Amino acid sequence: MSADAYVNQAPSAGAPARRAEPVTPSDTVDLTTYAKALYLGSGGDLTVIPASGGSAVTLKAHAPGYAPIQVRRVLATGTTATFIVALSD
Repeated sequence: MSADAYVNQAPSAGAPARRAEPVTPSDTVDLTTYAKALYLGSGGDLTVIPASGGSAVTLKAHAPGYAPIQVRRVLATGTTATFIVALSD
C-alpha cells in the first residue's frame, strides 16, 4: 500500500491542495503552476490576474489566511500581503 492514499484521486477545484509553492510576486511572470487558491501569511492588498486571464483585480485589505481564487499571476505592483503560498493539485 502506498503512503499516499490519495495519489489516484482525480483533482478538483474543491479538493484540498496537494502542492504548495512560495510565491514571489511579479508583474511579468506567471506562476509555474496556476494556483487553485492562495494562502497569505500576512494580510494586505493582493493584486492578481485570474487563471482565466483578463484584467488584474485587487483584493483590498485581505485578512491573513486563504484567498479562494484561481490565479495565474500575483502582481508585485499593488500587492502588500506577504508570505504568499500558491496551492495547487
